[in-house]
Amino acid sequence: FLSLPLGSPQILFVLVNNARVAYNNPLIAILSIFVLDNMASVSDLDSGMLMDIGAVERDTGLSKDTLRMWERRYAFPKPERDRHGERVYSPAQVQKLRLIKRLMALGYRPGKIIGQTLGELESLGNAGAAPEPQSGTGTEPYLGLITSHQSAELRHHLSLALATQGLKAFILDTVAPLNLAVGNGWRSGRLAVFEEHLYSEMVRSVLRNAITGIQPQGQAPRILLTSLPGEQHNLGLLMAEALLVAEGAFCIPLGNETPVSDIAAAARGHRADIVALSFSASYAEQKASAGLKDLRVLLPEAIQIWAGGAAVARIRKPVDGVQLIGGLGEIAGHVTRWRASPGT
Repeated sequence: FLSLPLGSPQILFVLVNNARVAYNNPLIAILSIFVLDNMASVSDLDSGMLMDIGAVERDTGLSKDTLRMWERRYAFPKPERDRHGERVYSPAQVQKLRLIKRLMALGYRPGKIIGQTLGELESLGNAGAAPEPQSGTGTEPYLGLITSHQSAELRHHLSLALATQGLKAFILDTVAPLNLAVGNGWRSGRLAVFEEHLYSEMVRSVLRNAITGIQPQGQAPRILLTSLPGEQHNLGLLMAEALLVAEGAFCIPLGNETPVSDIAAAARGHRADIVALSFSASYAEQKASAGLKDLRVLLPEAIQIWAGGAAVARIRKPVDGVQLIGGLGEIAGHVTRWRASPGT
């Protein structure tokens, strides 16, 4: 620090190397500051310390992944770089990020508001909730609980919906639309990865408890549920299991990513009538077709193969000996037809 006597013009010259300044309030009250630094501008430091990405995450509730994605997609925020090349954010940007986070909780899409000024964002906040919901009817209250990290409340609301609607309606009318809304929220940046994971775990917990309470014993058909190697998503498989149990089927869940040879061995060992497989949207349809053909060769003709999920909808050519299920709502009809078929 180099300062002049108090009787001289009130000037303080500060030299910094890493865009961080330490000073006390009395000095700020009487002195003007000039910062000579090639890493950050004077305006960034006038109103306080720059914040690194971890501090911004803790302050705003927006994940590091979300901040980086918005930077690429929307050109905001625009962090400076410290001498180590790490992102640092000005107080003005952090303030705007806080406002955006609050507006997202009211239903606004980040892509629609991120380019607006602080004043415009404050006006939206004063106006209240977004005029149009981001997703389908009924999903917004759940999305609000997810983004505000109220896991206990989220579980309570899911359990209450299950008790009110019944298992089948809960899956088809609440969970299925929520899955789409959460997926869209993650892709748009409204939801962080950990928030999507929290939602999935809450739904899995609620569904697993419901299945355990009503799983019939010794009923037909006996259905073995799993997925092929490379399919890491299992929420759709659990939803299908719950719907099958609701139809009185006896389900044998193997979890996901089971090798074809092991699926065939398990089907024989458990005397399964049906092997049900789930394929999410990320699974390649050609790979799904090939896996289904391989499994069909290994299984006795008497054991049916049912396949469902978003990837199945993209399979153009039918797979011999495999029933492709177009959606969760078709499961009950397939069970009914199996029971009505000769020899069952």
